[in-house]
Amino acid sequence: MPKDLPETMNEIAKRRGLYWPSYEIYGGQSGYYTYGDLGTKLKRNIENAWRSHFTRHQNILEIEAPIINPEIVFEASGHIANFREYSSECTKCGTSFRADHLIEEKTGLENVEAMGGDAIKRLLAEHGMKCPRCGSPLKEPTLVLTMFKTEIGATGGITGYARPEAAQSMFINFRRGYQHAREKLPFALAQVGKVMRNEISPRRGLTRVREFTIMELELFFDPQYPGCPWLSEVAEEPLSLITETMMEEENNTPIQTTVASALQQNLIITEWQAYFMGVSQRFITHLGVPPERQRFRAHLPAERAHYSAQTYDHEVEIEGWGWTEVAGHAYRTDYDLKAHQDGSAQDMTILREDGTRVVPHVVEPSFGLDRVFLATLMTSYERRKKRNILRLPRNVAPIQAAVFPLVTKDGLPEKAQQVHRLLIDTGLNAQYDDGGSVGRRYARADEAGTPLAVTIDYDTLSDDTVTLRDRDTWTQVRAPISQLAERLKSYLRHEAEFTDLGTPL
Repeated sequence: MPKDLPETMNEIAKRRGLYWPSYEIYGGQSGYYTYGDLGTKLKRNIENAWRSHFTRHQNILEIEAPIINPEIVFEASGHIANFREYSSECTKCGTSFRADHLIEEKTGLENVEAMGGDAIKRLLAEHGMKCPRCGSPLKEPTLVLTMFKTEIGATGGITGYARPEAAQSMFINFRRGYQHAREKLPFALAQVGKVMRNEISPRRGLTRVREFTIMELELFFDPQYPGCPWLSEVAEEPLSLITETMMEEENNTPIQTTVASALQQNLIITEWQAYFMGVSQRFITHLGVPPERQRFRAHLPAERAHYSAQTYDHEVEIEGWGWTEVAGHAYRTDYDLKAHQDGSAQDMTILREDGTRVVPHVVEPSFGLDRVFLATLMTSYERRKKRNILRLPRNVAPIQAAVFPLVTKDGLPEKAQQVHRLLIDTGLNAQYDDGGSVGRRYARADEAGTPLAVTIDYDTLSDDTVTLRDRDTWTQVRAPISQLAERLKSYLRHEAEFTDLGTPL
């Protein structure tokens, strides 16, 4: 039976050291994955690309805060009351399932969570849902808290929770951030780090796990001065939108617009959110996902988080799974700072030049790095002449060049190792491989997403040139070793094309 793309990608991931289920020797544990060497490198490159798009150009401050928070933080933020999902337990085997996911898989409906508890209970009953594991009846769904609970202190006494998102760190450190931003608005705090969610029924590999990495940014601005100075940079960026009105009408065919036009029509209600949605489109496109496989879907009021006045999910179409959220763009108003002002009795207002005080408003772009990682992999996959190829963008590929001796004799391995060391010493991420035939080595490099292969042959020993092979076209050129590192760097920076690297063969 032909394998679907998710199954194929899981096999490649294990074979090439991208990722695999954690705790394998103990039978595994759903919702946890371990990244291998290639996966760790690719993940880090995507993280750096996110910083290039969202923080470096904008001079945004970055922090790193604890994962475990005292209960009082999440009481103030509203998470204890609101961070809950509907769970339905099997009457026989006791397994719990997320009710909206059961309905979606049975009916093909989308975003069942947004329909609310009454609709979820009704749909479960109408479709006679049974336990997917043993076929027994299910109990009526109930709301459960999906946060990991722990005790702070060796002898307990203080209840804590693992953070389900990184945002609260930015809010409770707002005063410090404001001080380091020279006490001027707008400013932003960003954070990349681990978060945990005690998912009821993890599924679909890396798309829904219990521990993952989040890339989050909180932009603080004065609602009296809501303009974004960088808006013009993305004003004409095309967006595919499904608005709240369209969601209410069950119309899932996106309208084609631009950042500027969406603002003019009030489809996006703040300039800052529009700006970050434009940057988000560019970032995901930069990772190889074509615009036609991206869309922004608005949340209906019932689906929106308790803090949000408007939320758009940035979704990517993944073969085998359909539209999958990779980021959320929320206008959080002043909810969070006011909540922590009330909870801590600390002043979260700032003084305007006219002597009035205001609690800043917040816009948040939040990315699940693991989902972005998976979307990048799945989009890059190609099957050609019985070979698997990951056409990863050259500037995020985990290995930039593979170095091969044509054969493992006559001094070719020694020369190849010299070339490999040259590339490593000049800052390139290169890999040496002399196992098996050169054809098999090319195939391994293609499946690992390595954009360039450098082959040392007998001519190299006489003229100090090497053969370069392009992963995507399988074409080859000849280039001198003396210029190899700089030419490869130019190619990886998109300053040159493959044909510019040497003489065609």
